[in-house]
Amino acid sequence: MKVVWSWLKDYVNLDGVTPEELAERWTLAGLEVEGVTRVGDWWDPALIVVGAVTRVEPHPDADRLCLAWVDWGAGEPHRCVTGAPNLYQLREQGDLPTPMKVVFAREGSVLVDAYSDDPTPKRIKLKGRKVRGIMSDAMVCSERELGISEEHEGILVLEDDAPVGAPIGDVLGDAIFDLDLTANYAYAANMVGIARETAALLGRPFTEPPLPTLGDTAQSDGAGDSTGDNTGAGAGADAATLVAVAIDDPALCPRYTARVIRGVTVGPSPAWMQRRLRLAGMRPINNVVDVTNYTMLEWGEPLHAFDYDRLVARADGGTPSITVRLARPGETMTTLDDAERTLTPKTLLITDSAGPIAMAGVMGGADTEVGAETTNILLEAATFDFVSIRRATKHYALPSESAWRFGRDVPPQLSEAGSRCAAGLLAELAGGTVAPGVVDAYPGPRTNPTITMPIADFERVLGVALPSAEIVGLLHRLGFEAAVQGDDYKDGETLTATAPAHRVDQQLPADLIEEVGRVYGYDRLPATALADPLPTQRDNPRLMQEDATRDALAAAGLQEIISYRFTAIAHESMLDASAGGTGTSSGDETGADEQNGVSSTYVTLRNPSSPDRAVMRRSILTGLLDAAAANRRYRERIALFEVGSVFHPAAGKDLPDEPRHAGLVLLGPGTPGDWRSSGEAQDSVRPLDFYDGKGAVEVLLDTLGVEATFAAGSHPSLHPGRTAAVHVGGEEGAALAGHVGELHPLVRERWALGDEPVVVAELDLDVLAQASGVVRPFVGFSTYPPVERDLAVVVDEATPAGDVERAIRSAGGPLLVHCALFDVYRGEQLPAGKKSLAFSLRFQAPNKTLEGKAVDGMRGRIVKTLESAVGAEIR
Repeated sequence: MKVVWSWLKDYVNLDGVTPEELAERWTLAGLEVEGVTRVGDWWDPALIVVGAVTRVEPHPDADRLCLAWVDWGAGEPHRCVTGAPNLYQLREQGDLPTPMKVVFAREGSVLVDAYSDDPTPKRIKLKGRKVRGIMSDAMVCSERELGISEEHEGILVLEDDAPVGAPIGDVLGDAIFDLDLTANYAYAANMVGIARETAALLGRPFTEPPLPTLGDTAQSDGAGDSTGDNTGAGAGADAATLVAVAIDDPALCPRYTARVIRGVTVGPSPAWMQRRLRLAGMRPINNVVDVTNYTMLEWGEPLHAFDYDRLVARADGGTPSITVRLARPGETMTTLDDAERTLTPKTLLITDSAGPIAMAGVMGGADTEVGAETTNILLEAATFDFVSIRRATKHYALPSESAWRFGRDVPPQLSEAGSRCAAGLLAELAGGTVAPGVVDAYPGPRTNPTITMPIADFERVLGVALPSAEIVGLLHRLGFEAAVQGDDYKDGETLTATAPAHRVDQQLPADLIEEVGRVYGYDRLPATALADPLPTQRDNPRLMQEDATRDALAAAGLQEIISYRFTAIAHESMLDASAGGTGTSSGDETGADEQNGVSSTYVTLRNPSSPDRAVMRRSILTGLLDAAAANRRYRERIALFEVGSVFHPAAGKDLPDEPRHAGLVLLGPGTPGDWRSSGEAQDSVRPLDFYDGKGAVEVLLDTLGVEATFAAGSHPSLHPGRTAAVHVGGEEGAALAGHVGELHPLVRERWALGDEPVVVAELDLDVLAQASGVVRPFVGFSTYPPVERDLAVVVDEATPAGDVERAIRSAGGPLLVHCALFDVYRGEQLPAGKKSLAFSLRFQAPNKTLEGKAVDGMRGRIVKTLESAVGAEIR
């Protein structure tokens, strides 16, 4: 919401307060200000002033230009050349009977380039030049040239009382606040509301704008409808004889009022109203529409104007009958944006005897739109159920200022103020005559909430002891009726407060405490330390392990997903390469025990949402493969992981075991240039394979401080010969933590993942937690240079590279700070059954620069160890 500083000053005295200071006070009170924009702070007060056009003549050598003489308060009127349409049309008049007040800029002024196509036009300095032979070194300005709006069709015409020669900043300078109001501050989403709030916060009087006296007598039977007859529709007819109103469901429309204004002349609204609307972010249209928008911005009551004569025509010349009801199946209407919309049965409508004429609180209908030919108006001011308005706004994608306010619960008491204000303005600005009376369907008047609470609760919550008289005074400033009963402040004083009609957010004692705290000032509340000592901080090892798992796998380049924990037995059976699973659920997950909700192998849901979500998962791989298959259509490389529970029935227990698992899936192109791509083209890219998955698992184990061994293993989902079992606990077989390997081709085919390898891994985090605890003392960074060496050895084909690396690290000692395999070679240059492993070694001392001789000695020790430990030969 935008708040205009100059408009705000109509209701509250802001002397001595700057816009920035007020923005800070609002924010401290919960009314968040996103920004303050100064209007005209860059205008030169000596060069851009109020001028008065006294004479207009045609340009002697240009058909579309004219000459204007401007009195700017110093010497003779100044001549300038202009093509502004609203001056050009006066070119034959010569001396004007009434001078036209304008914005006059002399040479040297800085103005916005009105002809720039840039989204943020640059500013240019005004320089004199000849225009068709006549010197022009000044100009009269449009709103766009002043940076006020995008309007450039004519020059800006000021009010007649603007003082000639005054700096234009004194007349048009302003400040615009951008407020981001939450739903509970919707009462402040209008100028009267924010002014009332400002007066309370500053402790200053609030001046409510006077409402016109229209001689109203509300004509309603109070039961949800108000009716009239077809007679008396002449010039002096009451509103009740001109329109009838009925409400089908008062819960959806608590109040609906209608007035009739006759004899209006549709045209432009006055300059002051257009300027305020533009500053508030709305586009002026015509005086009728502008009045409804202006009233909404001022009072917070959205209004709608119907062409009354069109309503009469739709009623076949009779009295229009307005009904507020829900849409009927298949009903349609054309809205003001010329879109024909099929309405849902939950859409609240304004209808007449011929059908829908508006979507309540959202958008009017094209059939009853106010146009240039409109002379009689039906003015609607109503209150609608905010949930219904929000639903319709979202469903039809029709956000608006009106729907935004209705969607935050407009109190029905505002209908009267909004209707009277708009009717008075239409009479004043459009020349209309307001029909006596107002048709007011208000079946259940809303009462203002009353809250009773102990005075002591304010000190208990706010932490500051405020006298009861001060509390009552603060509430009075907000418009509450408040009184205190009892004498003892500490033991028995009770506050009773009745909220004003516009404060629909006040329901609980906590609401009153908040109001007192806001007006008193949150920044004035004392900082109070806890009286009790802080509780002992305790770690949550399970949560810390899960977070560390996520961090490690994300750092390894994988992306986390969260999949359903519900599945179907038939779908999860697709993981077993030896089974003939197709992934189609029969809808009958058999084997359920009605006593405890489990089957022999699966935890079965008693009331599943669908057959595909009938059991709890036993493996985390199903969801990962589903996600991989879904994303494979959009991206070439898939690297996903998930951390979550799986569910195993526990014999003799009501609840299943829920071990925590971590799983991953990899497929697509790998990283070019590593040891598996040796001998290939430099830019060749191999597919991700077993070693990528093993590397990700090693990163995870290293992060968790778990020492593990990898051994050839088997798994029903994985490819034989390309599967490793992960054991932890020091000895192989001590504890199986999971598996890593390439997906079996049959399983890969069931998920339609193509022909390239798919690498998966699934680890039991509970098993890893029991094996964790490797302490890695911090080692300081050495400031001395490292020494690099490469070492290539030939070993038996069956010798794991991990055994060779462990032997190298053992022999290298503490000065060997890095050892990595970078090449594997098998070929004709090696004997049968042999392979070559090349390692990169880095030596570094913490306290000195290593000499080559020392490094050669360590390398020799490593060679001897490899010869004896794994039968290696230096290549």
